[in-house]
Amino acid sequence: MMEFILQSPTSVSLFGVFVVLLVLHLLYSNFSFPKRREPPGPRPFPLLGNLLQVDLKRLDQSLFHLSRTFGPIFQVYFGPKKVVVLAGYRTVKEALLNQADEFGNREITPLFYDFNQGHGILFSNGDSWKEMRRFALTTLRKFGMGKKMSEEITIEECGYLIKEMKKYKGKAFNNTQAINYAVSNVVSALVFGKRFEYEDPVFQKMVERDNEIIHLTGSVSLQIYNMFPWLVRWIKNRQLMIKNAAISIRDVKDIIQQLKETLEPQTCRGLVDCFLIRQQKDEESGVKDTHFHEENLAFTVSNLFAAGTDTTATTLQWSLLLMAKYPHFQDQVQEELVRVIGSREVSVEDRKNLPFTDAVIHETQRLASIIPTAIPHKTSQDVTFQGYFIKKNTVVFPLLTSVLHDESEWESPHTFNPSHFLDKEGQFIKRDAFLPFSAGRRVCLGEGLAKMELFLFFTSLLQRFRFTPPPGVSEDELDLTPAVGFTISPLPHELCAVSRE
Repeated sequence: MMEFILQSPTSVSLFGVFVVLLVLHLLYSNFSFPKRREPPGPRPFPLLGNLLQVDLKRLDQSLFHLSRTFGPIFQVYFGPKKVVVLAGYRTVKEALLNQADEFGNREITPLFYDFNQGHGILFSNGDSWKEMRRFALTTLRKFGMGKKMSEEITIEECGYLIKEMKKYKGKAFNNTQAINYAVSNVVSALVFGKRFEYEDPVFQKMVERDNEIIHLTGSVSLQIYNMFPWLVRWIKNRQLMIKNAAISIRDVKDIIQQLKETLEPQTCRGLVDCFLIRQQKDEESGVKDTHFHEENLAFTVSNLFAAGTDTTATTLQWSLLLMAKYPHFQDQVQEELVRVIGSREVSVEDRKNLPFTDAVIHETQRLASIIPTAIPHKTSQDVTFQGYFIKKNTVVFPLLTSVLHDESEWESPHTFNPSHFLDKEGQFIKRDAFLPFSAGRRVCLGEGLAKMELFLFFTSLLQRFRFTPPPGVSEDELDLTPAVGFTISPLPHELCAVSRE
């Protein structure tokens, strides 16, 4: 039989190819050509990877701890998925800024794909992401993001927030809702061209669902789902996430429809109007494959609301909690406000004359580190980084906590110390390792707006209130332990906002 097979020319050729491939395989195996050097890391277990070596409730702290053993660039396995972790200011900066293109793609986890489908800004790549990000930046700048118009919007909202806090007449209350509503209204004014009353039930539900989505995203069960999506699609938190996301998108589309029905092409009330006008122009011009379609608009708006509200509101909550925890710093802030501002309204222009206040805000952002692992990146191509080979489409975690708490960059990285941002004369100084908004291609597009909001909300509140622990609770007993979530927020707590007027 073998003789017959070898007598066929085709069979002889196939056999020859097989022999050549076999010889090449043996040569490659036995003569050990130089292997590309991959980052070090803990030895993974089959299927589980390194899950037994990390705490998913505080993944950032586990990874920060591992960096002390394996260095500023190492790899871990979350189940079968390999992740490269970048730790420390110099390493993160080199990757995100010096090699921005190579490290600039977004990792879209199964969970985020489930309810974004590659639309919007936060969880998209390629031309659609570029177009939506460019449009959002250009449009928000047009409406004064971080400038005079948005300053006026924020100052107006400060008044509503102050009024809301005065209702409690110095009694202890949880300020989470009020702060979320205020910050969300600034985004709403820029996106929709209007604000909502804090009592509006639709608005309340929108904010509540967004907060729940962000909290659930950081839960252990949904992290497990991202690692083994084919095994655990049935988990309760995933079903709740999908439900909440679908309702949020439906509400956003309802508001968009209302704006569409009252649209006047000569007048843009907000980002949605500008998008609708651009969409009409593309349709009239017969543009094919446009990125300006209904789904991109709905998810872009949803992304701006969720990201624009949660990060700023959470930072503001931390700032008030820290003022109650450390009253001597609150004294210094309020002394500076009285001396420089008096009783008049604060403006962005005042920041340069309030160095200690500015330092307190920056130190709050640094210590809280509310997005500790950043939103995961993915390499756009094969890359050699610090002598290590990282394959295309590898997930990358820029560990922002390790930057903001880098012991080689900060004098007392794990304590609240506003002097990190002050020189010997008490003047404010910038620090290169201050990267709470990340860096590079995926830097937060609302950075300018967030900085302005934090300054105006914080100073307006400290002008009018003194924040103290509830009766019977000492400053030492105020808990700075963070809650588990996609962003790092304080545990539920109450404070007193005692009027200073």
